[in-house]
Amino acid sequence: MRRAMTTTALIAAAGLMTACGNSGDDTAERADKGTPTSSPKPASDGQDRTYEVSFEVGGKGKSSVYYNLDTNRSEQVTLPWKKSNKLTLNSTERKVGITVSIVPGPVMLSNGQFAAAPCSITVDGKKVAEDPGGADGKHMCKYTLR
Repeated sequence: MRRAMTTTALIAAAGLMTACGNSGDDTAERADKGTPTSSPKPASDGQDRTYEVSFEVGGKGKSSVYYNLDTNRSEQVTLPWKKSNKLTLNSTERKVGITVSIVPGPVMLSNGQFAAAPCSITVDGKKVAEDPGGADGKHMCKYTLR
């Protein structure tokens, strides 16, 4: 029963993140920009800035992963798992901030119980968010790009 409740809570959290995420109206606009050639150094106001964002989920076996990068997605993956993408923000998006996040699904622990998998977010080579997973913790990683 507890496992079912934990799984249901993780799925509900992912649904809330999806509902609160990007409306999708500007996703095509960002995707159409192609691979920018801007420097990873901070851009001055009024310029676009490109970030290299990586998500990682630890553990063994298969699990669901819910993430918000350039769009909201859910995938069945084999762990450990990593996803990287470039994300370009214009000056307005940088001023407001764009949140990237990941909610890892459950994995079986060494004691046979299910709990959230560990996760981390790296931006431009620097780890900016981390959750150890397990029974305690936030059970998600999120970071606001500016």
